[in-house]
Amino acid sequence: MNLMTKGVFITFEGGEGTGKSTQLRLLEKYLKSLNIPVVATREPGGTSAAELIRELLVNGKTDRWSPLTETLLHYASRYEHITNLIQPAIRSGQWILCDRYTDSTFAYQGFSQGVDLKIINQLNKIVTSQLNPNLTIILDLPIEIGLKRAENRGVDETRYEKMGIPFHQTLREAFLKIASDNPQRCVVINADEKEEVISNRIINLVNERYKLSYLDNEG
Repeated sequence: MNLMTKGVFITFEGGEGTGKSTQLRLLEKYLKSLNIPVVATREPGGTSAAELIRELLVNGKTDRWSPLTETLLHYASRYEHITNLIQPAIRSGQWILCDRYTDSTFAYQGFSQGVDLKIINQLNKIVTSQLNPNLTIILDLPIEIGLKRAENRGVDETRYEKMGIPFHQTLREAFLKIASDNPQRCVVINADEKEEVISNRIINLVNERYKLSYLDNEG
């Protein structure tokens, strides 16, 4: 199977300030250096319609939405994203690198905000059509360090960051549980390292899993 012509779906997950966006960009740069067609995207968001919904979710007061309403907004955004970007890209043989996906909904709205996981599972079946990532990289970091890093980013999208220490501790534990429950798909990476060290670990992981050096030599 030649993965250079078959789309691969990789997601980056983790709590606030774990460096997902940075590591995604570094992996994107590496894949492009191998002439692999790659699309970098994010959730909530990724398309013009989904980005409008993102604005509703990442800004405003922490209690702006009930947890179930918030979950439905995430899935509305996700449906637009999957339908108009992710599925077409994968079908055309591109690699997708996505900053957050369904695991974040289970962690944030399910484990941390108390939405029934059965409801989220049902929404998953309806909205994603069982489109699951091939690989999920979970960046793990003590919450105090992550929140400090997030604070120093100087961005306006701080609604989730303000949800309190207990919320973020539950969130970290949720991602680790998701990783433990899905060992074939999820790999936990220690994010309390230098940026280049983390990037090298991720690149080595992707190289080994998808035999990229071999494919590059064949190209």
